[in-house]
Amino acid sequence: MIDENWYQKPEGMPESTSAGGVVVRVTGGQVWIALVRDSEHQDYILPKGTVEPGETLETAARREIEEEAGFTDLVLVSKLGAVERLNYTRKKWKTVHYFLFLTRQTESRPTDPNHAYQVDWYPVEQLPAMFWPDQKKLIEDNLDKITNLSTPK
Repeated sequence: MIDENWYQKPEGMPESTSAGGVVVRVTGGQVWIALVRDSEHQDYILPKGTVEPGETLETAARREIEEEAGFTDLVLVSKLGAVERLNYTRKKWKTVHYFLFLTRQTESRPTDPNHAYQVDWYPVEQLPAMFWPDQKKLIEDNLDKITNLSTPK
């Protein structure tokens, strides 16, 4: 279970940087968020992963979204912020930078050869249980920015 201990940095812990995103689409005025889950886990996550050498944060976020969620038609809306916590193995202190992307894609094909990701769309007001509490909080903290995408400019 993920508790507050995951968000307290142990002394001397090696660090890593990741990037990912909240991918949304708007259909009939309804805002939908794409969430992924690995075949090994029941709860959903936002697509994200390690920034490779030479990549910008945005480029890494786009690559990770393509690998884990299969979306390539992405329009950057804004940066949402960063979250710090232990990584899944508890061996690194991870800083994850998140971006908000808009897409018109409804279907996707994740390309990550090491995981069997499933992608599902959820209305922004009806999110399911998520593995990382900080990801759900990120969405909640940016709800105005996300839901404003349904308003024509």
